[in-house]
Amino acid sequence: MDEREILTRFKAGSLGRDEAARLLTGTRQARTDTRTRPETAPRPTEPYARPPAAPPGDPDTQPPVQPPAAAPAEPYAQPSVRPDADPPAPLDAEPSAPSPGPWYAEPGAVPPPGRPAVEDRYAVVGIAGRYPLAPDLHAHWENLRTGRDTSRAVPVTRPGLAPAPPGRRGHFLDDVAGFDPEFFGITPDEGALTDPQERLFLEVAWEALESAGCTGSRLDALTSPGGPPRALGVFVGASSHDYALLAAASWTDGRPAPAAGHGGLPGRLASALELTGPARAVDTAECSALTALHLAVGALRREECAAAVVGGVELLLHPSRIREGAGEGVGAVVLKPLRRALDDGDRVHAVIRDTADGRTAGSRTHRRTDGAHETRESTARRIGSAGAATGIAALTAAVLQVRHGVLVPGDGRDAAAPWPRTCDDTGRELPRTATVEIAADGGCAARAVVEEHPAAEAPTGEEPGGDDGPFLLSAPTPAHLAATARRFADWLAGAADAGHPAGALPAGLARALRAGRAALPCRLALPASDAPGVIAALRRFADTGSAGDEARTADLRGGADPMDLGGLPQTRDYLTALWRAGHREQVTRLWLNGVDVDWAALEAPSPGAAPAEPPPSVHLRRPLWLSTDGAGAPGEPEPTG
Repeated sequence: MDEREILTRFKAGSLGRDEAARLLTGTRQARTDTRTRPETAPRPTEPYARPPAAPPGDPDTQPPVQPPAAAPAEPYAQPSVRPDADPPAPLDAEPSAPSPGPWYAEPGAVPPPGRPAVEDRYAVVGIAGRYPLAPDLHAHWENLRTGRDTSRAVPVTRPGLAPAPPGRRGHFLDDVAGFDPEFFGITPDEGALTDPQERLFLEVAWEALESAGCTGSRLDALTSPGGPPRALGVFVGASSHDYALLAAASWTDGRPAPAAGHGGLPGRLASALELTGPARAVDTAECSALTALHLAVGALRREECAAAVVGGVELLLHPSRIREGAGEGVGAVVLKPLRRALDDGDRVHAVIRDTADGRTAGSRTHRRTDGAHETRESTARRIGSAGAATGIAALTAAVLQVRHGVLVPGDGRDAAAPWPRTCDDTGRELPRTATVEIAADGGCAARAVVEEHPAAEAPTGEEPGGDDGPFLLSAPTPAHLAATARRFADWLAGAADAGHPAGALPAGLARALRAGRAALPCRLALPASDAPGVIAALRRFADTGSAGDEARTADLRGGADPMDLGGLPQTRDYLTALWRAGHREQVTRLWLNGVDVDWAALEAPSPGAAPAEPPPSVHLRRPLWLSTDGAGAPGEPEPTG
């Protein structure tokens, strides 16, 4: 009797709950025993072939099936709990003893008795954010590590806050009026009427997707079983409407005004990228982003999407909200089921082991005394009372500490300290674990458990500098392309990797750019020979618009793919044949002419071979704000790469 039949009989009433749970456990264990036997079927040998789609019910791609509850609960009110889960515990419960580390931490290990073959866990494969005195996560981590005070007086250049009381201090972001509408295909007038929270989240979400390598052909490959491509969900926490309040103060009949709702926060990204996953805005005050995380995990578990962007944003744009210690922030993470992330060769920053929504929601792993514990209060000490951004800021702090193996100041620590791993009774090291618990004044609460993922030990399959494919960059306009080329040249010059031979490009970098970045109209291609050559070509292009004899450029804003090769079903096979035969130059020229090249299909993923994470694309931001009559008005262009 398979799982489907067991569930059918359970729903029909011919099986009791206990009997159904016993049969399901036996079925899973039998499948686990089968999977641990030596394989007899030959493995695919073609180097660029996609792995075959997993059949329904395969334990490596499907979450464990469980009997439904006797009575349906309110949607999203409680986390999904397996029959063998611990009983619910309140948020203030005493810490339990450390549970065993993940069985997948040891190569070749099999799951312990009574645990499912595939853990119900979700990998953080991309992350980005902007916080007070930190335009990116590198600066934010330095602020966290050093315990920097990020409070300051209200910025004199901040529009809309002129009546703020003198001397009042808060934690503010820089350049909240800036936006790059051309990058996202938005007119300046439309951009000026768009809530800066929506604009800022759009930029940061894009950076998180680039961090995950999911803005190019790998985005098209995100599908759920039997579903359409681009199955990416968007879940955003937000709670304030300051921009609409500013517009309403001077509004008159007939003048346009910003939208007052938050639907545009997930909707704008979903529309711009033609996503097919769910798009949800969440308002549960300070725990909005953690609630969004819980909803995203549920959607991934139900296979409503293959990956998800989760974030939160809070800006102080109306003078009535400028209180002592108020804060701002915006952040986003990209989640995938852990098994898929490992199969896709993704960089795993951390693992979401558990989420919960509600003050008494259960958690399989409670707070450990030896780990990081992020709360609303600890977050407020660092970035102020940041409203709906509190949850994503706390989650980001947990991920960064787990990833770096460092505990930042707080919880009685005056300075950052190394974070040693603990061991179980057998002496096996356990992964570092952090809890994030946010309780809002209005009664909402949410929790997440973040766990370290062991660094992959598999060989990369690619020697530094050994990539014979092209080094590709693209951008929406020539100005964007030049600025991005300069950013990459500076990054390569300053990111010397001690593990690589002198002058070599970071392993996997060119491949990651080909498959993980969007193919935008203005394009640059050059040989990925060595770091000094690439740096020189990039700088020459940034300065003069030409990158030398071996480099090629294209501007496809007036039209692409004149022979409409991308629309022919034979084109993909033709590109594959060219690539396998070593004709890299011909494939590159087709890409420069606008042919849609599925680089992810040409190059098989290399699990464990995540390259050094490249910098994000440049946004040429300029001030866009409401005019004095309440309508949207673009400001003077002030590109800020």
